[in-house]
Amino acid sequence: MKDKIIKRFFNMIPMLFFITIISFILMHLAPGDPLQSYIAPDMNVEDIERIRQSLGLNDPIIVQYFKWLFNTIQGNLGYSMVSSKPVLDLILERLWPTILLSGSALIISIIISIPLGLISGYKKNSLLDKILNVVSYIGISIPSFWFAMMIIYIFSIKLNLFPSVGMRTIGVETTSDLIKHSILPVGVLSFYNLPVYIRYIRSSAIEQLKQDYVITQYAYGANTKDILFKHVLRNTLLPVITIFGMSLPSMFTGAFITETIFGWPGMGQLGVNAIFGYDYPVVMGITLFSSAMLIIGNLVADILYVIVDPRIKS
Repeated sequence: MKDKIIKRFFNMIPMLFFITIISFILMHLAPGDPLQSYIAPDMNVEDIERIRQSLGLNDPIIVQYFKWLFNTIQGNLGYSMVSSKPVLDLILERLWPTILLSGSALIISIIISIPLGLISGYKKNSLLDKILNVVSYIGISIPSFWFAMMIIYIFSIKLNLFPSVGMRTIGVETTSDLIKHSILPVGVLSFYNLPVYIRYIRSSAIEQLKQDYVITQYAYGANTKDILFKHVLRNTLLPVITIFGMSLPSMFTGAFITETIFGWPGMGQLGVNAIFGYDYPVVMGITLFSSAMLIIGNLVADILYVIVDPRIKS
């Protein structure tokens, strides 16, 4: 296992190299000019060109990329073109709010989806299973931005139960205020994740309930609860682990749309602002960070596979 982990980390290097090349090229081919943040009405052409030269934007794309790559290898992700702050500092200060939001949604989704998926698989084609299927299809079909706006309209504007924007009330630093602000965005992300998790677990549970070991457990007199939550659950965790590995980057890079709609000061909001502001260094920093998290997430999933089912190791 140790050799496998080391090998995967070495394989990460060319993958990240390829991802950053594609991202850098696509970003520079996109319409728009990063100098828009610097241009003032009274500037002349010479001033604009001087700023462009100082930012290195006159260099060929390949030269700009390798300059960025050389600095990144040294641990320097550059400076934001909009705020002039170090990109690494911007990412780190937005990291905790995103982990809090996405991590809470992920944990809640897994906790709720496991029993619902198992019960849905056990009671296949029952009324409960049909209701969960309908809810799952609705959850998969509804755009997250529309659902978020409906939640804000109902619970914030009409009922005035929860705040609609921000992470905290200005001047209030209490835990209860933080929880109150996070309920709606966490609820939106959880509702968006739940249908996928439930469908995966349901399908896996239906398949596992046909296996011989389940029939053997019934023959030994085991009750349904023990069979579902002690034996079937262990084998249905494999697809959950796969989803968890794929969801790990979102814990660090955030849900772009949800954070933007709710004004949550996380990585997602930072990324959206960077894209619309043509802030190349910030976009590249977030891309590099999210790509690394995706690769690490897949590695974590592989390790968890072995822990849940030791047969995979062989």
